Amino acid sequence: MNRDIDARDIDLDRPDSSRGGRGGGQDRITPTDEPREALTRDLDLPRGPRRERVRRDSWEGDLRGSEVRMLATAGAFRVVPMDELRRPDDRTQAHRKEIERLRGMDLVRTMPYIVGRDRTTLVTLTERGRDLLEAARRERSAEPRQAFYAGVSKSRELAHDARVHQAYLEVCKRLDQRGLTVRRVVLEQELKRDYQTFLQEPNRGRRESTGRPQRDADEVARWAREHSLPIVDDHVQFPDLRLECEGRDGRQEIEDVEVITPHYRGAHAAAKVSAGFTRYGAIGARLSGASGSRRSGRGRDVRLAEEMLS
Repeated sequence: MNRDIDARDIDLDRPDSSRGGRGGGQDRITPTDEPREALTRDLDLPRGPRRERVRRDSWEGDLRGSEVRMLATAGAFRVVPMDELRRPDDRTQAHRKEIERLRGMDLVRTMPYIVGRDRTTLVTLTERGRDLLEAARRERSAEPRQAFYAGVSKSRELAHDARVHQAYLEVCKRLDQRGLTVRRVVLEQELKRDYQTFLQEPNRGRRESTGRPQRDADEVARWAREHSLPIVDDHVQFPDLRLECEGRDGRQEIEDVEVITPHYRGAHAAAKVSAGFTRYGAIGARLSGASGSRRSGRGRDVRLAEEMLS
């Protein structure tokens, strides 16, 4: 079976964004040098350095903690450059052998790609890899769960999507300085899916419905406030990435992140700047960060978005 990504395979996702289950408590995440540890907190899978036997539904095999983190990271961010899956303390190429092993078990796919001017290899989950993570979920009460995805969403957006995980690693450094630890990451498409569900809810079960959203401006504004999303020029703005965080004192915060690439221009760039998201400007495969204005809702000079690229 060919386990490399075909660039034509642009939509293989079946995310699980369900909200909760039976039993389970809220276990506090302790700070760690591995910012991807939070992505595995719902998974009943190995955490340590030794491989352990895993049996989930129809899949059976041996996995170690570093391989589980790779699977969870690729699933949570949909697509990740291979070298970003290396452990922070690892200066070897061991991660490449582990990815090749996961590829041999049909849990991940790989794809050569150029991010900016740098050659890399992108990693994403297969359907089997995503199904393994879903089967290994712990039951929890009323807590939002980490969504996992398989495959590439839109091939034309790969250059942008391949930078989101790097932005996550960078913003985690800042969050750690503020005493915050990530509990869950939410991609833009999950927020947009929730928004579309809200817009279409009045149409459910109505045969005469045209399918057009049946929400007025006040209802949209209320939904946006409840979800801590800004409205700019009458449009709800969605970040590329939302991080749900917890402080050492138990306080809950969110950090919204936008990756600004060179194609951001005009009104689109202005809206993203005005939204107040934490922005990371990308040139080639590099990222430079700047904090946004926290939900000011006021327009700001679009040149600020251009400055992110200099």
